Amino acid sequence: MTSRHLVLFSFVGGLLAGGWAPAAALAVVAAVALAAPRRAVAAAACLAVLAGAGIGHARREAVDAGRTPVRVGGVARGEVVLLERFRVRASGDRVAPAQWRGGWANGQRLLLRVRKTAEPPPSAAPGAVLAVAGRIQPLADHDRLQRRRGAAARLDVWRLVVTGANRGGLAGALDGVRSRGERGLSAGLPRPDAALLRGIVLGQDEAIAPEMRVAFQDSGLAHLLAVSGTNVMLLATLVLALGALLGLPLRWRLTAALVLVSLYVPLAGAGPSIQRAGVMGAAGLVAALAGRPASRWYALGLAAAVTLALNPYAAAEPGWQLSFAAVAGLLALAPAVRKWLERRGAHPLLAEAAALTGVATLATAPLLALHFDRVSLVSLPANLLVAPAVAPIMWLGTVAAAVGQVTAEAALPFNVINAGLLAFLAWVARVCAGLPFASVGVPPTVVLAIYGTFALAVLALRRGWLRLPRAPARGGPLLLGGVAAVSLLALVLGVGGGVAPPRPGETIVSFLDVGQGDATLIQRDGASLLVDTGPPDGPVVQRLQEAGVRRLDVLLVTHAQADHEGAAPQII
Repeated sequence: MTSRHLVLFSFVGGLLAGGWAPAAALAVVAAVALAAPRRAVAAAACLAVLAGAGIGHARREAVDAGRTPVRVGGVARGEVVLLERFRVRASGDRVAPAQWRGGWANGQRLLLRVRKTAEPPPSAAPGAVLAVAGRIQPLADHDRLQRRRGAAARLDVWRLVVTGANRGGLAGALDGVRSRGERGLSAGLPRPDAALLRGIVLGQDEAIAPEMRVAFQDSGLAHLLAVSGTNVMLLATLVLALGALLGLPLRWRLTAALVLVSLYVPLAGAGPSIQRAGVMGAAGLVAALAGRPASRWYALGLAAAVTLALNPYAAAEPGWQLSFAAVAGLLALAPAVRKWLERRGAHPLLAEAAALTGVATLATAPLLALHFDRVSLVSLPANLLVAPAVAPIMWLGTVAAAVGQVTAEAALPFNVINAGLLAFLAWVARVCAGLPFASVGVPPTVVLAIYGTFALAVLALRRGWLRLPRAPARGGPLLLGGVAAVSLLALVLGVGGGVAPPRPGETIVSFLDVGQGDATLIQRDGASLLVDTGPPDGPVVQRLQEAGVRRLDVLLVTHAQADHEGAAPQII
């Protein structure tokens, strides 16, 4: 690691400490002082830590300093700007983030909630101005994502009207570009395919059917619906290639790619993963324009610094953690794995795809287990199968969104070609998700045990504590085989146990994802009670098994509607 890398990552460490535990900044200072090769570098790194801690603490206080139109519990009437489309929660409530307009709380982010018993909110695109009336309530624990993104409170809405107006300025112009792009991506496609294409190109997955979303999760393909580094890389590649075909000079091509990447990030929602990808992509393009080789590790550190300086809460979001873990794993291991596969006869394209997919899967598995208690065992083959289709889908979708700025009909030829690729992608997701043990419940301790075993094996081999019985040339496959065997055993043990049961005296309430309808599991002291079952064709039995439940003590059905009692015969 060079001196500039150390200083940059020291600044990142300071941002993390200042945003979450300011006292930890002293420990970071001590660590970088010991790691620095020279006194001057140590001094610069320590100053970077302190500067980062100050900025992180100030930014967290700014995010926390929310203003509400009226006091919590009071009635608020006014206008808001919709920031995202309404999403339907498992409870049936519809929620969406919005910004208050006017008065003391002008520009403040709030979470709109429309009860499932109320009239569904009218369809409105991001940027639309809504007239609302409701009661200000504190954010619940399950709304902590919105709190981390700057929301001050929740507005329980009982009246909502689309005014027909839209926000102006640069944000309004981007809303128009996004809206026309959505129409281009939907032209001539059935609703499920259009929703899937918008999810891949723009990260808008709210219209994807719940069962399809579950299939992508269980098959390990959910990352395709969350715009990130792959999207930015493919967009830049497309722009550079088209510029070359048009005979544009390299500097013009790089500039065009930089401008489009800068526009794409807000169009795709500006989430933590796309922010990271945008900063890294922009850093690489700027380095190319300056005629200097780009340092990918430095770009990764720069992306972390920018995203954390904007909002230190970003580090707590699974998307941010998964994005950085995947990129760090790829930078550290993917080139070596690719070369290892090529030396053993693998085709370069297959070696590249296998290395990227395998390393990204390994790098993110601990976080997936930590946040979701699940790991997909079919992720590697599923991603290898769809790899040839991902780039064409993104490129055709990007062109469709671009020509859709003129007229949606112009996007029809590109969507017709894309329809077959989208059908293939959905088919792979459904088939792989339907395989036995496609997605298994794995406690984080099991994954940590696997990685600990691997780390100890590598350390023992490097220190000479352990010698392989075969020639060094065959050591790699033997080591990988041994780790695979230990991993399989640990996974089997973890699957057999399922999710850890509640401790004595502990109550766990789980809202099961069964698509349309409700299913609530309550567990305490070995007893399990299920309230409602979801629809007749829903995955409630699978969800119960994933939660470690093999026997129900009580089944309670609240009322006779298909989305509440439809799966009762399956359960009984």
